[in-house]
Amino acid sequence: MDGTRGQIPGSGGVSIGVLTAGTGPDLLLIHGGAGQLESWQPMWDMLARRWRVTAMDRRGRATSGDAEPYAISSEFGDVAAVAARLAERAGGPVDVFGHSYGATCALGAASLGAPLRRLVLYEPPGPAAAPPEWAERMAAFVDRGQVGRAMVSFLSERIGLTDARIDELKRAPRAYDVLPIVRTLPREARALAGVDLPGLAGGVTCPVLLLLGTDSPAWAHDLTAALAAALPRAEVAALAGQGHDAVDTAPDLVAAELGRFLTGGPPAG
Repeated sequence: MDGTRGQIPGSGGVSIGVLTAGTGPDLLLIHGGAGQLESWQPMWDMLARRWRVTAMDRRGRATSGDAEPYAISSEFGDVAAVAARLAERAGGPVDVFGHSYGATCALGAASLGAPLRRLVLYEPPGPAAAPPEWAERMAAFVDRGQVGRAMVSFLSERIGLTDARIDELKRAPRAYDVLPIVRTLPREARALAGVDLPGLAGGVTCPVLLLLGTDSPAWAHDLTAALAAALPRAEVAALAGQGHDAVDTAPDLVAAELGRFLTGGPPAG
């Protein structure tokens, strides 16, 4: 991925690594639980042709720092801090797109009053996405050094990927190694138990697009419906035939929805 790298102070002074490319209105990207900023590679070039796009590494990932004890509220603050820096540079509020756990962090930042113009959330998880029994079983895998089993459990049981899709991911070349990332998944799964998505939504005033794959897990459908009811200014766009990973499997479709919503176009028919 081409672009200019930098560091922005996040919540509690933790350094957050960012990559910026393109020209145009600012768009901030926040990756999900199994990723880092290179997760956006399938969409990067097409987004950079329309926006000045900035991807951030969430804390504990790649070019970003970390701090203990972990709290998801710190991630809300990280996103808010990066958005504020971009808004200062742009001279006004910026657009934000969060995927999965990154979408929950983006929603949390919006609830804190981050300077957001429009917000796109792709299936933000809440408690239903990470039941305690599963979270502890995955943490046990990680504690025993079985990070591969932990990742497969995450992808199959919670994300809903088929065995064939998981095998495809194993064979595909990637811009980064996902296995070190797995070690942060247990703390994030435990943190989701205390997240009140509708409660966070009540403090969000900007327009919001909720992206939902028609083939995504039941928890994604339920939580998206709850958010649509709780957000004052929300619309839902269903991605036909897609699951939780359409950023990888259908980047053109996701980019088209982003372009429509962020430019104020009518809902897709």
